[in-house]
Amino acid sequence: MMKRIFLAALLLITLIGKAQSTASKNVSTFTIEAPQLNTSKKIWIYLPENYSKDIKKKYSVIYMHDAQNLFDAKTSYSGEWNVDEKLDSLKAPVIVVGIEHGNEKRIDELTPFKNEKYGGGNADNYLEFIVKTLKPYIDKNYRTKVKAKNTILFGSSLGGLVSYYGALKYPEVFGKAGVFSPSFWFSPDIYTFAEKQSKIKTKIYFLCGDKESDDMVNDLNKMKRLLDTKRCYCLHLDKTKIVKGGEHNEKLWRDHFAEALIWLGY
Repeated sequence: MMKRIFLAALLLITLIGKAQSTASKNVSTFTIEAPQLNTSKKIWIYLPENYSKDIKKKYSVIYMHDAQNLFDAKTSYSGEWNVDEKLDSLKAPVIVVGIEHGNEKRIDELTPFKNEKYGGGNADNYLEFIVKTLKPYIDKNYRTKVKAKNTILFGSSLGGLVSYYGALKYPEVFGKAGVFSPSFWFSPDIYTFAEKQSKIKTKIYFLCGDKESDDMVNDLNKMKRLLDTKRCYCLHLDKTKIVKGGEHNEKLWRDHFAEALIWLGY
């Protein structure tokens, strides 16, 4: 079932929605070169309501994938996350940096290991772009808190997979991660990678629905058990939420984004 959902997403991934733009005035875009990927990337950035008023205040930063689906119904292919509206309502002192997916290159960019059928496996270069090109640019041009404890990597599906992988690979950069409906099924190598980590200190919020696929809940619980061998449960560094009736879609992720962010802390 998960693979059918995955294929359906591939068919829709390049479509542009016909709806009116719903992005708030606090969201803007820019383009930056991504030499690690031999392309340029469109970046969406959300700034808090009072960003321009308090010129001394610095902000935590959330790096998110699939930016087309985060802020605007017009660019999403099956509904947006309403990230801007959620953060406006929370009055959250955070900056969100959304990275547009690479359309036909999305699978390559968001998967750390190859799948025999679907290919992929270029996430190392994608993450290097975030860490060595995009984050330095954001830290230079915006008032950010640059430490790992103030930097969150967040995504769903393949974006959940790459967020988990990226947080483990770059713990000195990303101190927290939001891992929604992660595509751990894509390659068993993600478990091997996690098992090889000597100690995992990243704060992680896992979420999935029990109606996503036959394997989603089992895969997530398997990773959670592995993670428990890498740190003391007493530290309370991760939380797992299984949503009854939850399906693999933006509604699930939209409905639980705010509570995940509050738990992770900003």
